[in-house]
Amino acid sequence: GFATALVGALTGCAVQEIAPALRPLPKDTVMLLGRMGMTTEAPIFVRIFKEESELEVWKARADGHFYHFKTYPICNWSGELGPKVVQGDKQAPEGFYTVSKGMMNPNSGFHLAFNLGYPNIYDRAHRRTGDFLMVHGKCRSAGCYAMTDALIEEIYGLAREAFAGGQESFQVHAFPFRMSAENLARHRGNRWYPFWMTLKDGYDHFETTRKVPQIAVCERRYHVNVRPLTPARIDPEGRCPTFERPKLEAFRPMPIPGSKVAEIPPVIVPGPKMRSMASAPADAGGVLSGLTKSPSLGLTGGQ
Repeated sequence: GFATALVGALTGCAVQEIAPALRPLPKDTVMLLGRMGMTTEAPIFVRIFKEESELEVWKARADGHFYHFKTYPICNWSGELGPKVVQGDKQAPEGFYTVSKGMMNPNSGFHLAFNLGYPNIYDRAHRRTGDFLMVHGKCRSAGCYAMTDALIEEIYGLAREAFAGGQESFQVHAFPFRMSAENLARHRGNRWYPFWMTLKDGYDHFETTRKVPQIAVCERRYHVNVRPLTPARIDPEGRCPTFERPKLEAFRPMPIPGSKVAEIPPVIVPGPKMRSMASAPADAGGVLSGLTKSPSLGLTGGQ
């Protein structure tokens, strides 16, 4: 009698586990946002760097500029440096992508995920194929960017709170590497070098202004920081309309409220990187990236 009642009472009071997609941001993450002059609901911007296996999250502050919040290790990605081209090539996308609320997947088989939006209009103009290319958990993938489960939970939570705050979509800029002059010189012989130089326009714009650039696609090319002089539909494969290029205003950091400093250095989050930098040079065709992968890692996921 009593034992049965006690078991029943304890069972009735058991705390149900919160689904990963609904878990609140960790307290220390919320406190860090506050110390950095950011709010949980402020817009986010994401940058991915393949060769370095890093994903950056930036948060907007009251001055309308983005400030670096954290750099997370990408546990794994498949393929080599260079964009995804065809279904089944196991390449992770490179380019400028837009993620809307409907592209968040709280029920992913890879813990949590958000769809990058490949193929975007640039990819479609080049007849690139494939779909369901994600940033997700489980640290294994073919064609996606895979994080550890704990880290995708935090990144997913930051995006969720930004959507709740009114951000309709956020940008993900996926680069082959940090677009420094030294890195570009090192990869000058790669067949994707001309494509990477167009990505560098977007990289440089953000580095200069700390604002996400407006990007158009016409003549099957990305065009950064452009506005049509007259309202017109832009055909990704057709001739570009006459554009104007707004003058860039160099970023000047705004002091954090209640502080004498403008920026606190971003947190570099520790964690595994299954792709490692190696010293092997690119071959004559510029195919090799000098990257190695763990031989024991099973690959599944997007194509």
